Amino acid sequence: MPAPTPTSPATVQDMLTIGQVAKRFALSRSTLLYYDEIGLLRPSGRSRTNYRLYSEADLRRMERICRYRSAGLSLEAIAGLLDNAEEDLATVLHDQLAALNREIQQLRDQQRLITQLLQAGDTLALSRVVTKEIWTGLLRAAGLDERGMHRWHAEFERTSPEAHRDFLESLGLEEKEIGTIRAWSRGEWRDGEG
Repeated sequence: MPAPTPTSPATVQDMLTIGQVAKRFALSRSTLLYYDEIGLLRPSGRSRTNYRLYSEADLRRMERICRYRSAGLSLEAIAGLLDNAEEDLATVLHDQLAALNREIQQLRDQQRLITQLLQAGDTLALSRVVTKEIWTGLLRAAGLDERGMHRWHAEFERTSPEAHRDFLESLGLEEKEIGTIRAWSRGEWRDGEG
């Protein structure tokens, strides 16, 4: 796609700057710059001072990008959907749904195991062996990233809040940290807390 050229003054009034687009979609400016860099969302124009300007069509494309990102699709998959008429949306979404179902099953299996360990009275032995750092390392080794760990905690908190609390206590965590993790698991955590 060629670089946008300066746009006429009449058209500029109808376009949004990168800051306005970032605010509208609750994204960072750097995210929009990255989308431009990889060709996912290129601005339709430039101001006389070379600022990026986004048209109504760009905003519609951004809405689709945000919707697909919310569904968990990768930027690569989104680019394929937006730029390739042959890319089948239903197939991509079915694949994503299957991946999510596998993740959910893996989280439920892990949750079930932890609950069984807690109910078996192995809490004391577990707390002597496993610290927060060791447990986090085990989850990472099992393939969970930060987002996966959040989903794991969220599912644990949702289905067995008392067992989740017991588990966190078994790791030797302070009461304040337990409260922060549980709030984070319920989606109540805010930056700057904990």
